[in-house]
Amino acid sequence: MINNILVNAGYTVGKYISPHLVKYNERITVNNVQITDKEMSDLLEKIDIKVQEYNKTHETKVKEFEVVTTLALIYYAEKKCDFVVLETGLGGIDDCTNIADGMISIITNVGLDHVDILGKTVEEITEKKAGIIKQNNDTIVCYQDKITDIIAKKCKEVNNKLHIIKEQDVGNYNYNEEYQSFDYKEYKQIKTNLKGKCQIYNSAIAIECIEILKQKGYNITKEAIETGLKTVVHKARFEYLSKNPKIIFDGGHNENAINNLRCTINQYYPKNKKIYIVSILKTKDYKKVIEILMQDKEGIFIFTTGNDPLKYVDKENLYKEAEKYTDKNIYKEELKNAVVQAKLKCKEEIIMIIRKFLCV
Repeated sequence: MINNILVNAGYTVGKYISPHLVKYNERITVNNVQITDKEMSDLLEKIDIKVQEYNKTHETKVKEFEVVTTLALIYYAEKKCDFVVLETGLGGIDDCTNIADGMISIITNVGLDHVDILGKTVEEITEKKAGIIKQNNDTIVCYQDKITDIIAKKCKEVNNKLHIIKEQDVGNYNYNEEYQSFDYKEYKQIKTNLKGKCQIYNSAIAIECIEILKQKGYNITKEAIETGLKTVVHKARFEYLSKNPKIIFDGGHNENAINNLRCTINQYYPKNKKIYIVSILKTKDYKKVIEILMQDKEGIFIFTTGNDPLKYVDKENLYKEAEKYTDKNIYKEELKNAVVQAKLKCKEEIIMIIRKFLCV
């Protein structure tokens, strides 16, 4: 959202995200144009020399994400970007993206994810994520029990101004299948084409970020904000792959994301039966994901191993976990057959595809 607003404001904007969905180049863009294969290859050749020198003299070797982050930062410098929207990896003080001295830090909802690295509790994870907060700058967060006080404490320690977005700050909410609209501060009936009420608060974060930049002297019009939010593209977040039948793809993979997904699908299609095609990475808490999904007592569930048995939980294990909740309307299929089987079962149903990656 922030990237799209700044591009519409006429700035040159680098965007760094992970993971990719289809092609690795998606991770590194300038004004929504992906880095080319040749540009990536040329930079990797230069970086590789330094990596090999480093690896010879250090016990801990350079990791892939560190190489790609280095490549991205060099690329943005070469492209003379006015702004870089830099998404963290796991997020936090130890994340290699933290080498960048960010002007504004944004911490979205904190949930239990990457618990093997970031911590076993929301409080521990928040402590790590607060490590991106920089001296004498600004931080934005949506109010959330347990985490806001931790972030506020960190901001005070480093003389950082904290901007807290509360639920009551967003009003006059409406939605249809095309857009959601809302009011935030002096902005009235702002529209975004992203789906789900959680995206309204993400939109408010984006607007707050832009307001801070405007206070710092950057020229960003209301029209740029409106166009940026209305035309933003976010693949694999309640993304329509087909309208007839309705096939919706979502890459949600942790407790927060799956809860948001359930709320969104029930918000837009409360009366439709849903068919879920599910594959889950081994690195994720598949038992929790299935527990949440199985709250849909009328749903039909097709479990797959995904397109890589080394990365995805075996469909047999997913099926056995689902059996703890019901013995009805649960199936297991190879990924390539899952959509075919779903279409055969589909009349007025909504087909949901829930995967961490569409293609790797």
